[in-house]
Formats: sequence, structure tokens, C-alpha cells
Amino acid sequence: MDIKKKAQLEAHAKIIKALAHPTRLFMVEELSKQERCVFELTQMVGADMSTVSKHLSVLKQAGIVKDDKHGTQIFYKLKVPCILKFMSCVEDVLKINAKDHLALIL
Repeated sequence: MDIKKKAQLEAHAKIIKALAHPTRLFMVEELSKQERCVFELTQMVGADMSTVSKHLSVLKQAGIVKDDKHGTQIFYKLKVPCILKFMSCVEDVLKINAKDHLALIL
């Protein structure tokens, strides 16, 4: 593997790692519906504000979400809505795996 390819794959892995947490996946799903402030996400997730802020920071550093300041509040929204295509692909993998597992026991 050459240096350029390795760097490209490392960049891909960073994005996938950013999504590799149930709370962050939940936030991505919610942000696909509408932008939300940290307070709203904190209530929805059921975690403290610092934890939610850390999760949002990971998603922001990966380029998945962006923030906009409205007065004293910071609102987050998806920077790349196409991430939902990846989520749909994950669902397809789960369905295929479920069918394969079912076929083994029937």
C-alpha cells in the first residue's frame, strides 16, 4: 500500500470511528431531522452536557456536523446529509446478516 492510499484509508477510518458510538449515531439521526442545540440533544440523549458536547466535538472534527451560533446558543446540524446513505447501507448489512443467520437455523 502506498503512502497516499494509506492516508486516504486513515481519513476514512477517522470518519467511521466517529460514528462508532450509539450516542453519536442517535445524534446523527436526530440532526438529520432538524438542527438542534446542545441542551435539546442533552435531554434527548439523557446524558450530561459535557458528555454530549464531547460527542458533538468528535462528530465535528470528523466533518460530519457543523455548528451555528444563534445568540448564546450553539446549534448543530449535519454538514453532510449523505452520511444517511451510509446508515442505510449499514441497515442493509444487518438485514442480510439476519437472513443468513435465520437460514442457518431453519
